[in-house]
Amino acid sequence: MESFIFRTNASPTSPRPASRHVLVTSALGGELSGPFHRGRGGPGGWWILDEPELHLGSDVLVPDMVGWRRARMPVYPDAPFFTLPPDWLCEVLSPSTAGFDRVKKLPVYLREQVGHVWLIDPLMRTLEVFRREGERWVLANNFVGDQRVRAEPFEALELELEALWLPSNAGP
Repeated sequence: MESFIFRTNASPTSPRPASRHVLVTSALGGELSGPFHRGRGGPGGWWILDEPELHLGSDVLVPDMVGWRRARMPVYPDAPFFTLPPDWLCEVLSPSTAGFDRVKKLPVYLREQVGHVWLIDPLMRTLEVFRREGERWVLANNFVGDQRVRAEPFEALELELEALWLPSNAGP
């Protein structure tokens, strides 16, 4: 498999994510951090992070969000990047990155045995939940629109998809 480097914020001139993308990551981080990262109103037991740099084999990737079970990473490292593959990660798709996320990144995440991957498309208002089963990804569930969902591995939380989307009456 060809190795590659993908970094967000590679230079000051790199384009920043669009407002839809930022809304998804901000809202999702807010939803997951309380009950899972901090244990407020939920089971706790996770490290939930935005845009960490992952060094996975010879690949350097920066997913939009990741989570490690504290049972697997009991001590949060003071390091410039992470080498331990996360238990869960989320990629927010955009027209310019969707192909790369699906075709280049997903195989690396599978090789490194990430347990779950969420692909969120803010334009289509969809959440695809993938679970690793052996050497393949299985679509565990997909959701659309303004549903209230319980998505693995965070089934303890009912997630309101509506909170992730730019309101339909929002301006340009």
